[in-house]
Amino acid sequence: MAGPTEGAPIWADAMFTDMEGAKTFYGDVLGWTFGEEASDYGNYTQAYADGKAVAAIVPPMPSEGGEAPPSAWCLYLSSSDVEAAARKVRENGGEVLMGPMAVDDFGSMLIARDPGGVTFGVWQPGTHRGFEAQAVPGAYCWAEVYTRDAAKTDAFFPAVFPYGVQRVASEEMDFKVFRLGDDAVLGRMRMGEEFPPDIPPFISVYFTVEDVDAAIGRATTHGAKVLYGPMDSPFGRFAGLLDPQGAVFSLIDVTRTAGEMPQLVPES
Repeated sequence: MAGPTEGAPIWADAMFTDMEGAKTFYGDVLGWTFGEEASDYGNYTQAYADGKAVAAIVPPMPSEGGEAPPSAWCLYLSSSDVEAAARKVRENGGEVLMGPMAVDDFGSMLIARDPGGVTFGVWQPGTHRGFEAQAVPGAYCWAEVYTRDAAKTDAFFPAVFPYGVQRVASEEMDFKVFRLGDDAVLGRMRMGEEFPPDIPPFISVYFTVEDVDAAIGRATTHGAKVLYGPMDSPFGRFAGLLDPQGAVFSLIDVTRTAGEMPQLVPES
């Protein structure tokens, strides 16, 4: 079996204080079903789209006297050597928040934060190989790093992972693309004033839906807030939302495209 592609998105999960509320929300908005809570692993619960594992949710770990961390989606980037990834994170100004650690025979992981404050995960797969489906309704499709310190983020990720970097040739938008060979695997957007100051830097995980507007309607009925969109693009119609427990995520319909592809130029 071939090893993971270094730096490619491989999995996503989120911590929710109200697990039943999260199941109800994402089950309605994305059509997810859920497996049994794995009591040996902190009630980690996988989500499925059409029977394929596409993400997971988990309650926060117990803490002594401290408040539960805010709900947030975490994107995991693949690695063939999570220990080496941890060293690169530290050598390039990042912080390892958890791990590296083995998760039985499922794989090994760490949680890290880049110098600009963006939290992400690294996953070295064992028996758990990551996403079983992508870019189909209910499944992961794309992700973008939203940062207020673009210079630090831009220097960090290509130093930890073998990314090539391109930028959008536009004076109106500060957007870059991290690539693995010919494949674009991750975007980077500078956060502007449209983001309230209490929203920390984050990675927005895009989930595919058949109809963005209908999915937004279902989401807002449950108390979600629309951060931006819906808007059409050459990549699909998309929108960014804040779920009822405060986690940012995005929706995209990849079949509804409009406009010309942006010009990408190599980062100098």
